[in-house]
Formats: sequence, C-alpha cells, structure tokens
Amino acid sequence: MVHACLLARGSSSSANASPLELSIAIVTHTLPGASFGAGLDLTKLSVQRLFDTLEQEPERLSQLLNDSGGLLVIRRLNAIIDDPQLLVRLSRFLGPEVEDYYQTLTGKRFFHDSIPELLVLSNRPPCNHPPPARPDPEVEPIGIFPTRFPHRRGWHTDQSYRRPPPDVSLLFAVQCPPADQGQTLYADTTAAYEALDAFFKKQIDKLYGIHAPSWIGRSERAVRAGETPATLLPHQRPQRHPLVRVHPCTGRRALYLCEDGQMDYVDGPIEGMERGPDGAGARLVRELLEHATQSMFCYRHEWQVGDLVIGDNRCLLHAPTWYDADTYTRLMWRTTVMGNAGAEYAGEEKSWISSQGYQPMHGMEDV
Repeated sequence: MVHACLLARGSSSSANASPLELSIAIVTHTLPGASFGAGLDLTKLSVQRLFDTLEQEPERLSQLLNDSGGLLVIRRLNAIIDDPQLLVRLSRFLGPEVEDYYQTLTGKRFFHDSIPELLVLSNRPPCNHPPPARPDPEVEPIGIFPTRFPHRRGWHTDQSYRRPPPDVSLLFAVQCPPADQGQTLYADTTAAYEALDAFFKKQIDKLYGIHAPSWIGRSERAVRAGETPATLLPHQRPQRHPLVRVHPCTGRRALYLCEDGQMDYVDGPIEGMERGPDGAGARLVRELLEHATQSMFCYRHEWQVGDLVIGDNRCLLHAPTWYDADTYTRLMWRTTVMGNAGAEYAGEEKSWISSQGYQPMHGMEDV
C-alpha cells in the first residue's frame, strides 16, 4: 500500500556518491518526550548531500514521513534562509503539487514578496499574525506543560475548509523567540483513534465533520456572539470531511477534526447531528479533541532558527503557543503539499477554484 502512493518526481545522479552511500546517509532518531515522529540527523549530512540523496531516491522523504507517524523534524537547515526556493524544492519530494497560495483561500497579508508557494507567518507587518493567548493556568495542577483541549486552544489541521484538503505542511523557522515561548504542539490522531474503544469507533466511523474558515461567521465564537454569517460564493462555502480518515499511504485510520474556529457551528459541526455550539455534534467534537490532545499523544517542538518541521495534516493536529510578541519577532515560512488526499476525494475538482472565474478570496480581500 505504501509503495502505491510514493510518487516519483524525476531524479538526478550525484557525481560524488554511489547509490549505496546515499542510501545510508539519512539517519533518524526519536523525538524527546514523544511517542511518534522522528528527527532527521544532519550532523554528518550537508544540505547539498541531503538533496543529492533525495534526488537519487525521490520517494525516500515520503517513506520516512509515513514511517514516523506523520512528523519529521530537521534541524540546521539555515541555508533555506538565504535561498527560500530550497524549501519549495524540498517540498516537491512529498507530493505532486506544492500549492500556490495566491490560488487558495489565503489573505494577501500572508503572501511572500516573490515566491507564491511560501506562506509567511509573523507578528510583524504586513502579516501582523498575533500569538494565541496564554493558557490559564500556564501549567497544569501537576506542574506539566498543558496540551489538552480546552485548557490548550488552537488545535487544527491546515486549511481543512477545502476539498480535497492539503496533505502535508512544512513549517520553517526564520526568526523565533526564546525556546520556552512560541512552541508548536503536534497531536497524533492515529494513536488517539486507535485508543478509542470498539463501540465508540463504530459510532464515529461513518460521520462527517463540516469545516469552515474562521472569518466567515460560522465558528463557535461567532455563533455565540450572534454574528451574521458572511455571504459566500460557491467556492468559499464550508466543506465536509470524514471524521475518521483512512491514510492513503499507511491505511491507518485517524481522527480528522479541528477546534471551533475551523468548524461550522451553523450547519454543523457534525453532519446529521444536532447543530450549534451546544448541540450533540459540538459535544462530540469537544470530547474527541479533549481525548486526542492528551499529553500521551502530543509532541512539543521548541523552535531554533533553521528548524524545519514536516507535519502530515491527514493524521496530525497542531497548535501554536503564546510568546511575547511585544519583545520578540517570530517569522515562519510554510509550504503546503497536496494531491494525495485518499480515495474519499478521488477525481474531485478543487472546491476553492471558482467556475465563474473569481479569485479564491473575492470579496474577502481584507481578511
């Protein structure tokens, strides 16, 4: 099953290394405090040698990602800061399409100046993307770093309000605050699903969640505040996804849902269940989020400049954490890979491309 979803993207030979030497060059290690994921060790591997290796074996990075449960951490990729096209080039080993953010439901303040495949996340202008609030209390009663919803907020998977949804996100640190601030949390929703009892699995296996952008007035907060939902063009409307997705490469099942800001609490959040923020669908979403974000399923990444974290949106949730944005600059670049969402989406057109010729963000340019 895995080999069927590894897509060759062309290769080139290296003049300085044999295929055998390249095959043994990539070394991984476990991530501290995590039950999933892997770190890729570049101690004895230059960035050029890494690309030589991947070009010799173009399926290798996808295989490593699948084998690691959907999370790879690569440190010391500082060369990307001077040549951001390297991030785009690396992303191409993970799927058939690296997304052009000008052609997705993305506000222009997140655009890179010259590379359409790069999303910019920063607390500085023009992006002005603020950090989330501190959790209250900042540590759990037993003294550990909080991960669990609703103590920790912001859990999501990238751009789930599109069909087909994106496969993989690559997040790269250009500037970051001190190591005890501005972390990113990742939750293994495959392990979370597998930990559910058989009866609960049977109850949720055929359900669909309804996902929506946070800015259209359908979030839990907006509904509770009595906001009028935005008038949407057809390509901007909420999209439905299986609550339990089958990964197209591993065949494993994983929970697929988001926190309130990225679910539709007008017509959902769960199709066919009682609607609204106090309905049965919302209660189910909260129960599953609370379960999936327990510390046993989570990894906390402490960022350093030059870090790259590759996360599989098909089987992970992630959440940002607070940092002192008045004192520190946080600048991250992200690419998104798509094209292998699974059998559920086979043959579908992109929901966010207008058949009338409108740009994806038409009427939402100020978001």
